Amino acid sequence: MNTPDLNRRHFVKLSAAAVGALAATPAAFAQDAKAAFTLPALPYKPADLAPHIDAKTMEIHHGKHHQAYITNLNTAVAANAYLQGKPIEDLVVNLPKIEDEAVRMTVRNNGGGHWNHAFFWEIMAPAGKGGEPGDKLLEAIKASFGSMEDFKKLFGEAATKRFGSGWAWLIVQDGKLKVVSTANQDSPLMKGIVPDSDLGTPILGLDVWEHAYYLNYQNRRPDYITAWWNVVNWDEVAKRFAKAS
Repeated sequence: MNTPDLNRRHFVKLSAAAVGALAATPAAFAQDAKAAFTLPALPYKPADLAPHIDAKTMEIHHGKHHQAYITNLNTAVAANAYLQGKPIEDLVVNLPKIEDEAVRMTVRNNGGGHWNHAFFWEIMAPAGKGGEPGDKLLEAIKASFGSMEDFKKLFGEAATKRFGSGWAWLIVQDGKLKVVSTANQDSPLMKGIVPDSDLGTPILGLDVWEHAYYLNYQNRRPDYITAWWNVVNWDEVAKRFAKAS
């Protein structure tokens, strides 16, 4: 039979353990609670874009490079309360509102990297399954660039001439289509960061960082660009065009 004193000591002991467990919980789960961004799954298998983009490149590009952007972004979000709870597009669009320059650059590079890559995976599809530009999108391309061939030439030039690392984009700007290019992980969404002339809603984008193509194409970026057209998911591009128009 337990004495009152033993019961009291047992209760104190259990209470102290419970308090200790509660105190440890926030520290143990703080990063998970604040790290809102996770690596999106590819909408196809890494090998499905071959031979135009090989499986190894996709595995490294998605699982290593994209994951690194997310990890760095989540570290910044966990350390800065004013970044928490915001969708990635809000962070990217409102970069100038981040007053701390170091934090702003971290979000610009890593938040931009996350948004750009999540977008990139979705506008590609296995060769032969991506379709062709729908009638409305094809008409808009012809109206803006003259022909599909002229558009591909202009887009290819933007991708080829991007010095160093960056992206080529097809955007909707004031209801019209335009080809632009941005450096590093910048995008046409970044108001106050990229020139106003390059702002718009991206509907197609090509990653021309070396990590996107070097295993297969080495320094032959034009060959990578030419091959990439075979895996463009025009159905997805058309959906984005319809939404942005």
